[in-house]
Amino acid sequence: MSISQKISSRAAGQRGIAMVELVIITPAILFLMFGVTELGSAILHYNTLTKAVQDGARHAAAYGLLGTTGSVVIDADLNTEIRNLVVYGDAQGAATPLLNGMTTDQVDITIPEPGHIRVDATYPYVPGFGTSLPNFGFGSSTSLAVDLRAGVTMRAL
Repeated sequence: MSISQKISSRAAGQRGIAMVELVIITPAILFLMFGVTELGSAILHYNTLTKAVQDGARHAAAYGLLGTTGSVVIDADLNTEIRNLVVYGDAQGAATPLLNGMTTDQVDITIPEPGHIRVDATYPYVPGFGTSLPNFGFGSSTSLAVDLRAGVTMRAL
């Protein structure tokens, strides 16, 4: 058997290997790419929520102090402005929500100690592919919804 015959017989035995490798590795690569994309989306939503809560707390700290007494008072109008600022990005609430499905009920404003204001928000993040992962007949579905929480405490100015 010559060298060219050995090479051609070896190549004939290797013909389907690349296709088999592609079929095996493609689902893993796609799953990894999809997971990284979904994680990036969750981080983007969390960053938006954190920035909105910071803006709301900054507005509360600027307008919540009652004169020179050092006491913090949040009246109904200021409460509404803070909630609108966190959810909509403006104090009037005329825009669309910064995060799809977020409402002003998900924003809490408290006074944890004299002279300080705390703004907390919870956003139920739902992945792009749905709220649950099916288990294909092996028990109940796995929920994929995650509550993203952000909170900021600031001293009233």
